[in-house]
Amino acid sequence: MEQLESEVPPLPLRFRFRDLLLGDQSFQNDDRVQVEFYVNENTFKEQLKLFFIKNQRSSLRIRVFNFSLKLLTCLLYIIRVVTDNPGQGGSHSLIFWVDRKVPVWAIQVIVAIISFLETMLLMYLSYKGNIWEQTFQVSFLLEMINTVPFIITIFWPSIRNIFIPVFLNCWLAKCALENMINDVHRAIQRTNSAMFNQVLILICTLLCLVFTGTCGIQHLERAGKNLSLFNAFYFCIVTFSTVGFGDVTPRIWPSQLLVVIMICVALVVLPLQFEQLIYLWMERQKSGGNYSRHRAQTEKHVVLCVSALKIDLLMDFLNEFYAHPRLQDYYVVILCPSEMDLQVRRVLQIPLWSQRVIYLQGSVLKDQDLLRAKMDDAEACFILSSRNEVDRMAADHQTILRAWAVKDFAPNCPLYVQILKPENKFHVKFADHVVCEEEFKYAMLALNCVCPATSTLVTLLVHTSRGREGQQSPEQWQRMYGCCSGNEVYHIRLCDSKFFGEYNGKSFTYASFHAHKKYGVCLIGIKREENKSILLNPGPRHIMADTDTCYYINITKEENSAFIFKQEERKGCPAGGIFDGPSQLPVHSIIASMGTVAMDLQNTSPPDSSVGKLVPPSVNGAGSRRPSIAPVQELADSSSLLPCDLLADQSEDDSVFTDEKDQSSPEYVKGYPPNSPYIGSSPTLCHLLAEKALFCCLRLDQGCRHNSFEDAKAYGFKNKLIIVSAETAGNGLYNFIVPLRAYYRPRKELNPIVLLLDNPLDSLLQCGIIYADNLVVVDKESTMSAEEDYMADAKTIVNVQTMFRLFPSLSIITELTHPSNMRFMQFRAKDCYSLALSKLEKKERDKGSNLAFMFRLPFAAGRVFSISMLDTLLYQSFVKDYMILIARLLLGLDTTPGSGYLCAMKVSEEDLWISTYGRLFQKLCSSSAEIPIGIYRTESHIFSSSESQVSVSVDDCEDTKDKGDEARSNDQSDHPLLRKKSMQWARRLSKRSGKWQGVSRDSSRDHAQRIAQQRLNLYRRSEREELSELVRNRMRHLGLPTSGYDEQNDHQNTLSYVLINPSPDTRLELNDIVYLIRSDPLAHVPDEPPAHSSSLKEMHESGLDTRGDTQL
Repeated sequence: MEQLESEVPPLPLRFRFRDLLLGDQSFQNDDRVQVEFYVNENTFKEQLKLFFIKNQRSSLRIRVFNFSLKLLTCLLYIIRVVTDNPGQGGSHSLIFWVDRKVPVWAIQVIVAIISFLETMLLMYLSYKGNIWEQTFQVSFLLEMINTVPFIITIFWPSIRNIFIPVFLNCWLAKCALENMINDVHRAIQRTNSAMFNQVLILICTLLCLVFTGTCGIQHLERAGKNLSLFNAFYFCIVTFSTVGFGDVTPRIWPSQLLVVIMICVALVVLPLQFEQLIYLWMERQKSGGNYSRHRAQTEKHVVLCVSALKIDLLMDFLNEFYAHPRLQDYYVVILCPSEMDLQVRRVLQIPLWSQRVIYLQGSVLKDQDLLRAKMDDAEACFILSSRNEVDRMAADHQTILRAWAVKDFAPNCPLYVQILKPENKFHVKFADHVVCEEEFKYAMLALNCVCPATSTLVTLLVHTSRGREGQQSPEQWQRMYGCCSGNEVYHIRLCDSKFFGEYNGKSFTYASFHAHKKYGVCLIGIKREENKSILLNPGPRHIMADTDTCYYINITKEENSAFIFKQEERKGCPAGGIFDGPSQLPVHSIIASMGTVAMDLQNTSPPDSSVGKLVPPSVNGAGSRRPSIAPVQELADSSSLLPCDLLADQSEDDSVFTDEKDQSSPEYVKGYPPNSPYIGSSPTLCHLLAEKALFCCLRLDQGCRHNSFEDAKAYGFKNKLIIVSAETAGNGLYNFIVPLRAYYRPRKELNPIVLLLDNPLDSLLQCGIIYADNLVVVDKESTMSAEEDYMADAKTIVNVQTMFRLFPSLSIITELTHPSNMRFMQFRAKDCYSLALSKLEKKERDKGSNLAFMFRLPFAAGRVFSISMLDTLLYQSFVKDYMILIARLLLGLDTTPGSGYLCAMKVSEEDLWISTYGRLFQKLCSSSAEIPIGIYRTESHIFSSSESQVSVSVDDCEDTKDKGDEARSNDQSDHPLLRKKSMQWARRLSKRSGKWQGVSRDSSRDHAQRIAQQRLNLYRRSEREELSELVRNRMRHLGLPTSGYDEQNDHQNTLSYVLINPSPDTRLELNDIVYLIRSDPLAHVPDEPPAHSSSLKEMHESGLDTRGDTQL
């Protein structure tokens, strides 16, 4: 048989294909074995267990049925007591026998049989091998006591009226209710129900104790006073509440014993229940509980996700978020993995915040915690990074995961994400709004070098304020500075605007100037309806349309403004519209004086090319009256607008090096950077080297085979240096370099940039700090984490203070982690003016100001800022979704075709003929189509003397004893003890020199006098001179020339501040720096590059140059 099977010929190919399609049944039957899985679940016991215990819904139904049976037995017991009539008490037999009606008995028997069968079935299904453990359970014993006697009465009718303590079923009902609630929570997957369960257990325990005591005392008193059920209930309530009126008392000893037992049980059980309840309540206070679904559907809320919640971050968010009137009804749900600290807890207990802020302890990566916060119903989710982490990359990774988790759980929830490193931006590109900290930080630091106090300007613009800070101050600059700080950026459609509606069909510059002249608002940009890009100062060729969205700077938005138009004329000039809003801004700061912006149409020809664009034109060859300013035209005149071709070689750039042809200078070309350091960086047209520099040539302090220069002096830079002191050369430096090398900056104004990765004195001198105009100090990442949070800036502050004392003429721009540490910048311990500013800051903070630190001199002057101030930029974007884009355009992080850029010009002595800011606005709009947005003003101020400015004269101390004592007291107050002792020693030495004249020989006398004079000279020196000598000695040691070190030119007697959108009648002062938004030079470049002919050169020479005359 085996031989025959082996000799079977193979099937033809067509049959094999058919078997492949249909399957070879014989092959399957021979080689495959059918396996049945989960056979143990097919048994009868497992199916019963699945139905009664494992299945959530079926077991829940059974527990509800069981709970109903227990309540029914308790109700039947009450019915039996009410229908019972024991007669007069006194017989103890009444305790064992009762009068039970037949219908009641029948129902109780049926219920008992059902309960008994159910108990035995559940005992069988839950049997685990130890029968005695299940038998002696309290619940099983109670079931047997309340069911078995009723079943016995069926077969023994004579004991049908025996007393059975059915009221004990209340404890079984309590257990059934607890199991039922657990099944409910398990079915709906609700895990945070411990607090609810514990409260329910406590209430049920109290009810069971009262019900058991009531029924027990009432039954036992049948043999005594025969209390009613209500009187027994009254006695239990009075007893358990420890009141004890004594009007109702048990008479026989069994009932008295029961009362003692019940009191002991209550004293043991209730404290345990209360302890668990308090513990769970405390834990819930830590975790924060839930934000209910009903509230989420009827109220509006936002979710704030942070890894660690600090009090400063919380208050900044709450103050900025609730500063907007439309957000007053919103709730803030904070989701944080860490426990709430004591300071945050105290703040959230304030009634102002306790009704609005809900703290939940949980992780964003858990769907259960997101469900607790009702993230899917939230209006927005703010995800903030922990900037205090040492590893900022790890902090970004956590932020990215949080953003992904929120997007996965609630895809429709708007996301507002803060990221630290620019290279991580593309991971959260899907978010609605993203703020990268390093991008903004380096861009503001860069613009601070060419546009002073840009950081202060942007910080004030993105903070919500009403401009009331400092209005009670006696200082004029503080009142002006505080009032102008209330300006913010708003938007409105042109067709809905009273400010700009009348300028439909007019040029942008015309609308901007006249809106500022009439209403005091500064129009800075627009957005076309068909184009989603915002354009800052699109120039005079842009014609305003009804559908345009206008972006303007003002104290408040137009919707909160009231307009009062006066019909009479004053002083021969018609009055303009008066803006009167909630900010209570004075009229003179809103309306331009018509005399200061007078238009004269007699002479509208452009000025001569030999003078600047702000130099006044001559009027009839005499200066008898104030020079006139050309009016701003309604429509652009093509003849007055110069063609601009920055991509070609400009004669302006070529003329820079005509006098120095013999010196080698780098060749620049305009183009886009060939390499982007990270994904998502905006391409910007820049000045680039014609040939890529070699890496070995980038070291300034080391020579190579291509050049032998080893210090900044040897390079012979024509412009002042910009030194960046950073810990590492990160990708964020790209955003520092690009704004300083942008295509619109003239080549002659490009400053060399030196990156300093370490800042000891020798390195500072070698990199050319004495030839630098600005030193930028970036906060070190390694110092951002400290045991005390506010000590994270300690190293940076002390290093900057050292450089400030060594190089007082240097402009040092510093970035700190905590804004409160700005008060230590350029610290002067004995400066009374700084102490007065400190008191002013405290007063403004007590008034609830969000900008209490704004009056600190280093911040007002733009010498220091904290990147945490820009957190408000992300918060404001919830109401103003355009704020991030406008800030990026101002800082040069984004370049939109047709959009202008921020620059600055300095008001020289020749420009003071313009007189007021309103006339300057008109002059810039009519000549170069530039929009001024503010002023950076520097004023002379006499401060009290500090240690660095005091010099000691020993001769004055030796005149008289009184003068000497006075000088010594001054010296003791102004100088340290060591200097005092040294001066006394020098004084004694000078007195002894007279005695040596008669004792010593002539040679020794001259030698002693020379030594004494040298010592006197040493101690006559001021601290400033000592520091200067120290720097010179180090420079000589390094082989550097000391001629460039200037120790006298410092800025310690000046103060500077920013005026955003000042009123048109603000007087211009010498050395004012005006912030401008200049239109894009490439916006109107013709398709074909213009030929470089003499006519074009003449046009450039005779026209209004918009670049060379602006001093950056």
